[in-house]
Amino acid sequence: MAALKYSRQREAIKSYLMSTEAHPTADTIYLHVKKEFPNISLATVYRNLNLLTDIGEAIKITLPGSADRFDGVVTPHNHFFCTSCGKIINLDFNIEELEEINKTAAQNFDGKIESSNITFYGKCSDCISKLCN
Repeated sequence: MAALKYSRQREAIKSYLMSTEAHPTADTIYLHVKKEFPNISLATVYRNLNLLTDIGEAIKITLPGSADRFDGVVTPHNHFFCTSCGKIINLDFNIEELEEINKTAAQNFDGKIESSNITFYGKCSDCISKLCN
């Protein structure tokens, strides 16, 4: 593969992803990066997000009925999606727990599982406390 040409716009997109735990959509990233690069297009943001995902420098989180979200944390972890407010929260398991999940899944699969990406669904503590008040 040819060396990747440096791009200030791509670096700004990656930097924003690394600075937030919000798991933003491409539109949110576009609005943020547009402050620094007023002429950037949404298509450029999508193209760079797909490239960052392809080269392993970002994670795309696809949820049913929702726009794709992006994560700058590429170390193995899973996510929780709040079905009430739409917030995505990183769930950090230790590596042994992740390996155990993959091993359990592999017992029911005729192939080789190399990694996993699990999204848990429910209500976050903020939404639960709003319901209780």
